[in-house]
Amino acid sequence: MTTSLIKETSEKEKSKDLSQKKIRILVTKLGLDGHDRGALVICRALRDSGMEVIYSGLFCTPEQVVKTAIEEDVDVIAMSLLNGAHLTLFPKVSRLLREQNVQNILLVGGGVIPESDKSELEKAGITGNFGPGTSLDKIIEHIVKNVKKN
Repeated sequence: MTTSLIKETSEKEKSKDLSQKKIRILVTKLGLDGHDRGALVICRALRDSGMEVIYSGLFCTPEQVVKTAIEEDVDVIAMSLLNGAHLTLFPKVSRLLREQNVQNILLVGGGVIPESDKSELEKAGITGNFGPGTSLDKIIEHIVKNVKKN
């Protein structure tokens, strides 16, 4: 009887560990946008909130982002752009993921994104689309609420 109790407890602990798995997030700067101060602030805030953060660095292609996301088994890709190429590069990441039959990664956009472009990005599967001045708490809340649990 004691043995089964010990086994039951360890299974509960394992279940607890799985349910509290850290969110893995890839933060990326796509294209020719060389401004990463905001992305670095986001990385730190996400890490401090308990997420496991992978930062791609600057000048990534959509192909590199998708490859890294798959290899690193991330739950979220947070894309940042300040140069106006968001309607080209963000949807391309979404399309490449679909082509790889990857459907469980939350896509989050951020940067200088006009209100008029947000609905088009949403249609392509990019959520959030946060602009300058968005509170870090709002971004974290969006990710935690919308991440797809495996």
